Amino acid sequence: MNIGLVAHDSKKKLMQNFCIAYSSILAKHNLFATGTTGRLIEEVTSLKLHRFLPGHLGGTQQLGSQIEHNNIDLVIFLRDPLKQKSQEPDVNSIVKLCDAHNIPLATNLATAELLIKSLDRGDLEWREMYK
Repeated sequence: MNIGLVAHDSKKKLMQNFCIAYSSILAKHNLFATGTTGRLIEEVTSLKLHRFLPGHLGGTQQLGSQIEHNNIDLVIFLRDPLKQKSQEPDVNSIVKLCDAHNIPLATNLATAELLIKSLDRGDLEWREMYK
């Protein structure tokens, strides 16, 4: 499965820790991340990622394009609902695209853990048939 990973600045450390904790599951899949998030994940794990541009330079749009073409099966976008900065990726565009294309989306750690454990159990295999 193809997994998109994005994190606002204040959630990047949380994304790193999430990827460390679930690296054995994530390693079985194709990972796509916005530039800075991807670089930070690579610094703390041995995971292989396809890195888009940084979110504020178009990486979020690149991820959105992959969602529109049904090339992403799951998105984890750890967002800060209280302190989003103007240069950070807009979560609303990704949420709309995921809703329109029936892509599971986590915007917080609790949901991300549920989705990653579901992925490991095979609960998201319906995505293969959906394609």
